[in-house]
Amino acid sequence: MPAKKGFCDLGFAKLDTDRKRRKGLAEVIFCPGKERRYLEKIAVKTVELKQDLILTKLDKDSFLFLKKSLPALKYDSLAKIGYLTAGPGKSLKGKVLVISAGTSDIPIAEEAAVTLRITGNRVEKLYDVGVAGVHRLIRHLPKLRKAKVIIVVAGMEGALASLVSGLVKVPIIAVPTSCGYGSSFSGLAALLSMLNGCSPGVTVVNIDNGFGAGYFAGLINGR
Repeated sequence: MPAKKGFCDLGFAKLDTDRKRRKGLAEVIFCPGKERRYLEKIAVKTVELKQDLILTKLDKDSFLFLKKSLPALKYDSLAKIGYLTAGPGKSLKGKVLVISAGTSDIPIAEEAAVTLRITGNRVEKLYDVGVAGVHRLIRHLPKLRKAKVIIVVAGMEGALASLVSGLVKVPIIAVPTSCGYGSSFSGLAALLSMLNGCSPGVTVVNIDNGFGAGYFAGLINGR
């Protein structure tokens, strides 16, 4: 069915074709829980309508399935993002710094970084600089203070976001991850720690939501 009144009705899904005009970014497809045949129809229709296609939390087998219908589809296996842009996008001047506390947090940090890169943001990364060895972070203080916005990705006790916020004056987006031992409750401990942090200037997205952090950082960077 052709797009009318800002959306395209596929029966099982209503593709929001007006979102890029309203929000600056086309509708992004969250993949878990969707049957592959539904993903395929949504992805193909998105490309047919000349919309940017971004698929989050996309596993490799599903990517290979979709690539049969969309040979040009690209995939970042670490970030688990599939994407196919409709044309050259904007290029923003500001820089977003993505920080991970540990190596285990990198996949979520990469989800944020890839989201930013796809949407035209300049990205710099600083990985494995958690509070267990704070000297690894402090030596990069000039880099932290040059960023326009910083994303901090951390599991375990999630303390890194407050530490970074206490060192800089730019907005911090904290991303709790599900990395940690049993009492971390799959990221809940990090989430609550970040929400209860005492350093001002920190906003918190949901557990493992690298995409949400990247999207929000892009909005700040674009202003």
